[in-house]
Amino acid sequence: MSARSRLAVEMTEGAFRISQGELRLTIFAVKDLADVEHPADFVIRLDEILTWDMPHDDQEISVEELQKIAAEITEECERHGLSVAFE
Repeated sequence: MSARSRLAVEMTEGAFRISQGELRLTIFAVKDLADVEHPADFVIRLDEILTWDMPHDDQEISVEELQKIAAEITEECERHGLSVAFE
């Protein structure tokens, strides 16, 4: 990720909108398993996040970018008193 553009996270109903400069990413959360002792408010499958949204869908998301995205989502959820789990 370039240092010159900040990563921003916006929560919507059922999704997270990530933006960095001209790049956009929509991540849809899935429901947590019912039999989990402490279910999370949101579950995100990291292995499904491969590229940025169109028109930049030819640009892969690196492991480092994915780690930063996960950290920013976690921080945003914590600000709202919500929990997130990553699979």
